[in-house]
Amino acid sequence: MLKIALIGYGKMGKTIAQLAAEQGCEVVLQLNSATMATISNADLRQAQVAIEFTRPDAATTNILRCFEANLPVVCGTTGWHNALPQIVQTCQKLNGALLYATNFSLGVNIFFAINRQLAQLLNGKNYTPQITEIHHTEKLDAPSGTAITLANDIIANNPNLLEWVNHAATTENQLAILSERVADVKGTHIINWQSAVDTLSIAHYAHNRNGFALGALVAAKWLAGKQGIFTMNDVLGIH
Repeated sequence: MLKIALIGYGKMGKTIAQLAAEQGCEVVLQLNSATMATISNADLRQAQVAIEFTRPDAATTNILRCFEANLPVVCGTTGWHNALPQIVQTCQKLNGALLYATNFSLGVNIFFAINRQLAQLLNGKNYTPQITEIHHTEKLDAPSGTAITLANDIIANNPNLLEWVNHAATTENQLAILSERVADVKGTHIINWQSAVDTLSIAHYAHNRNGFALGALVAAKWLAGKQGIFTMNDVLGIH
């Protein structure tokens, strides 16, 4: 069985731990940011891969700590990607391995691909996109990392859009992301493309956390023994 170091034991961490065995994985270490600061490299290497789901202010330190221990790490924390250049540089220097994603769900990653294709098809067709993301009240970052990925992919395929904003758009060059926090909503993302004559919508609704957890475990098994920086596109062969 693949030996996992689980960094973070919130709701997602608990779900990963519950599903690990049926995916051929064993959680041999349960860690948090405090224990990550004190555990030795030798003890970390009891595991073959780390799965990190903590907080935006802790993720970068945890990833770097895994690199120091030569432990491949799957990171599902969002809100830290401004530090990605530093992470990439250190990963290359230490021959580390990182697989990061704003969402590990198979369905969401297919949703990402559909979103990119739709953005290409509707480019220049007088449709205005808007993203709505809804999550539980305990989610700390807004907009969600998934919504940011969706927005960046739309902007990359629409030269009229220059930036996303976390409120209603005030210029034609802005892509609006509207964020709502509602108790016990696991994750909803809706993209509306509106024209003068109709509206085209695509959406993804998460029913529970299992899809995210299973995807993280699949990613961990895929990452074991590799070096470099990867995303779920590499795992799923989506390009």
